[in-house]
Amino acid sequence: MTDRRRGPGLRARITLLATGLVAVVSVLLLWLGWVLAGEVVNSVPSLPSGTTVVVGGISVEADQLAEALSNDARDRLLLAGSVAFVCVVAATALLAWVITGRVLRPLREVTATAHRLSVESLGERINHQGARDEVAELADTFDAMLDRLQAAFSAQRQFVANASHELRTPLAVIRTELDVTLSDPDADAAELRRMADVVRTATLRAGDLVEALLVLARTDGLGVGATGPVELPVVVSGAWRSTRADAERRGITARFHHDHATVTGDAALLERVAGNLLENAVRHNLDGGWIEVRTTSGPQWTTLEVASSGPVIPPDRVPELFEPFRRGGVDRTSHTGTGLGLSIVRAVARAHGGTVQADPVPSGGLRVVVTFPSL
Repeated sequence: MTDRRRGPGLRARITLLATGLVAVVSVLLLWLGWVLAGEVVNSVPSLPSGTTVVVGGISVEADQLAEALSNDARDRLLLAGSVAFVCVVAATALLAWVITGRVLRPLREVTATAHRLSVESLGERINHQGARDEVAELADTFDAMLDRLQAAFSAQRQFVANASHELRTPLAVIRTELDVTLSDPDADAAELRRMADVVRTATLRAGDLVEALLVLARTDGLGVGATGPVELPVVVSGAWRSTRADAERRGITARFHHDHATVTGDAALLERVAGNLLENAVRHNLDGGWIEVRTTSGPQWTTLEVASSGPVIPPDRVPELFEPFRRGGVDRTSHTGTGLGLSIVRAVARAHGGTVQADPVPSGGLRVVVTFPSL
C-alpha cells in the first residue's frame, strides 16, 4: 500500500513545536537578562576622577568603570546563558520526543491494528491499558467500532448462508422436476401439467423470498422513504383482505378492536408489517383457532397488537423468531413462508422509531406488539 503521508510525523512535529517554543522563550529571557544586566551595572556609584580600577585584570579609568562593568556582566551572561540555552533546548527536544512517543503509542497501535485488519481477522483489538486520557478514549472507540463491524460481518455471513440455503431448495425442486419430466419419453399432458404446477409453486416461493429480502435490505439500509399520516386500522383492513380466505378455510375466527390510531410513516411498509403479522397468525395457527387484532393510540405511542392461538412456544425461543429464516421457532423446516416475516416487522418498526415485542400466549400461540411514535 502506498504511503501517502507528507512531511514529518506527528511525533516529530510536536517535538519540533515544543523545542521551537522553548528556544524562542529562552532567547527572549536571555535578551531580557542581557538588557537588565547592563542597566543594573550602569547604576553603580561614580568614583573620583582620575581613579583607576582593575576590572577582569584590566585597569580602567573611573569614568569608564560603568561601561566596563556592563560589558563584563553582559559577556558573562551571554556565556552562561548560551550554555544554559543549549542545555534547555536539548533537554526539551529529548523530553518532548520521549513523552510524545509514549503518549502517541496507542495511536501507533491503532494504526498497526488497522493495517492488520481484514474480514477474516476482525478479532484484533487494541485493549489500551494506559492512562484514561483522550488517546485512551480513541483506542476504546476504535475497539467498540471493531466489535460492531465484527458483529455486522458475522450477521451478514450468516444471513447470506441462510438465504443461499433457502433459495437452493426451490431451485433444486425446479431442476429435479424438469430433469425427471424431460427424461421420461412417455410423459403425457397430465404429467407436464403436474410438473408445471410444481415448478410454478417453487418459482412463487423463490420470488416471495427475493421480494422479502429486498424489503429487508431496503429497510435496514435506506430506512423509510416517503412518509405521511397512516391510519393503522385501514392498513390492517387492507392486509386482512389478502389473508381472510386462508383463515376462513381453516375455521379461524378473527376479532378486531380498533381505536383511532394514526402514525407517520411509509404506508407500504406499514401495510407489510400488518400483512406479515396476520399471515404468521394464520399460517402458524391451529384449525379452528382465533386471532385478535387491537390498535390503540396514546399521547406518545401508538400500538398494533396481533395475538393468535397456536402451538405452545417456550419463552426462551421467542427471541429466535425475529432472526431471519426462523419459522415458529423451527429453523428452516417449514415449507411455507419465507422465514423473514418478523425480521421485516422489526426492521420496519426500527426504521419508524418504534419497537416490537413478542410474548407467548400461555395456552399456546404468540402475541406481538408493535409500537410507533404517535402522530
